Amino acid sequence: MPEAKYRRIMLKLSGEALRGGHSYGIDTAILNHIATEIKKVMVLGVSVGITVGGGNIWRGAQAEAAGMERVTADYAGMLATVINALALQDVLERQGIDTRTQSALDIKQVAEPYIRRRAVRHLEKGRVVIFAGGTGNPYMTADTAAALRAIEIGANVLLMIKNGVDGIYTADPRKDPRAKKIDRISHLEVLNQRLAVMDTTALTLCFDNRLPIIVFDLETKDGILKAVLGEPIGTLVSSEV
Repeated sequence: MPEAKYRRIMLKLSGEALRGGHSYGIDTAILNHIATEIKKVMVLGVSVGITVGGGNIWRGAQAEAAGMERVTADYAGMLATVINALALQDVLERQGIDTRTQSALDIKQVAEPYIRRRAVRHLEKGRVVIFAGGTGNPYMTADTAAALRAIEIGANVLLMIKNGVDGIYTADPRKDPRAKKIDRISHLEVLNQRLAVMDTTALTLCFDNRLPIIVFDLETKDGILKAVLGEPIGTLVSSEV
């Protein structure tokens, strides 16, 4: 059995990734694909945390542009992440993976409250922990929540799973045919070049805590497994380049 390079990982699943090919909602085929991929790394003894976004259900920026108060729009977005977390939890458990959902918002009828020590204990017992509700604060993105939770639980790497994007490019490859893919880059270079990887707060957290980030496409076969084994995939952002 291969040896995992990273023993504890944080997956960041965007709402767009969960949407799949649909314009809205959750693609069940995508959820099943993710669960199958997670199962492959768990047999190696890898601890798995997951932070979910909610953009497939609610876009706070669009609601704000339409006149909604920003704070209210952001809280609605946090609730959307809870819906995604519950859907993912259900699929994981139907594949035999013991799972717990923790929410930064108090919704104890459907999810545990986020308690760091409890989350770490779940991971030590071989359970997948899904983190929902963002950080529980407005003005903070799901990317920031993923970086923060990864650091809090002692994750060795943050895996950013994208929908249709196989890494970081010098420009948007869908708009600029001259855009070139970057295989390895430092946190500081990403910050200085303002590359669209994640929001600045999240990236700064990773930089300050020397947390490596791997960005790759959701549809990459055995993508999570390859990342965990340290095989070249997508783009690696680290302090050591």
